[in-house]
Amino acid sequence: MERGRTARRAGRAAAAAVVVGTVVPTAVVGTGAGSAAAAAPAVVCTSGKAGLAAKLSADITGALRGRTATVALSLRDRRTKTVCTLRADQRFDSASTVKVTVLATLLWDNKKHNRYLTAREVKLATAMITKSDNAATTQLWRQLGVAKVKGFLKAAGMTRTVPGSNGYWGLTQITAKDEQRLLDLVTAKNSVLSDNSRAYILKLMNKVVTAQRWGTPAGAPRGVTVHVKNGWLPRATHGWRVHSLGAFTGSGHDYSLTVLTHDNRTMNAGVATIEAVARVVHRDLNPAATAAGTQSTTRTPQEAIPAVPPGT
Repeated sequence: MERGRTARRAGRAAAAAVVVGTVVPTAVVGTGAGSAAAAAPAVVCTSGKAGLAAKLSADITGALRGRTATVALSLRDRRTKTVCTLRADQRFDSASTVKVTVLATLLWDNKKHNRYLTAREVKLATAMITKSDNAATTQLWRQLGVAKVKGFLKAAGMTRTVPGSNGYWGLTQITAKDEQRLLDLVTAKNSVLSDNSRAYILKLMNKVVTAQRWGTPAGAPRGVTVHVKNGWLPRATHGWRVHSLGAFTGSGHDYSLTVLTHDNRTMNAGVATIEAVARVVHRDLNPAATAAGTQSTTRTPQEAIPAVPPGT
């Protein structure tokens, strides 16, 4: 009899859950917040340096604690053979980070046809990377065509990146893993990009205007050469997309960091999340150098930064 009453109560509870649109498994009733946290993916790190993987994993997790954005990241430090990932295969709208892919495609295609950049292409590429100029990007995107972009992605092994359709380059679907692959190609000798092409990409990323040097460079130690490209885009779903790609070279340094975010209420919230991650990464990879001082970042207030259209 007691079993019958218990079954009826369970049935009524299940029915009530269905009415409000959520079926709650009895095993986790009353532990919603805890179970959500438990289900969230964890930062996974490996390293050739003793203790570094555990420290990075704990510190990055701590930097993200309490933040509401959905965050994906990838870190590679060749010097210590360190790799960290979080949601590395999840896709995000690219916003302006795709501009590095556009430039890489242009240089890869030129290499195939044994030709140099024209004066026009140099002007467009410089504006696209250093000032995040949308009109310049659109011209190069149309010149290349999606077929060539796909060709580069295949050659680069960026298997989960999907170019935006109908000219909407800012809606290209990217992952932290693929962006890390791109940074790997840009920062080390390979058969996809020539040494001159890699040097040119790094040169332009190093000359990004001051107002756009936020994100992954935050907390980089003095003396490190910073190469950065950021992207930001608000949409009706998932709020602000705010991303940052960074490569850090010189003075014995050779590492890169990709942080992709969406579900940000404001652009500044996304920037703050990325910079919180960046600061602990730079500190943990460079404990002695960081103690001697870090580079500062400057960013334009949110209201003064135009939203990046998906491509016009």
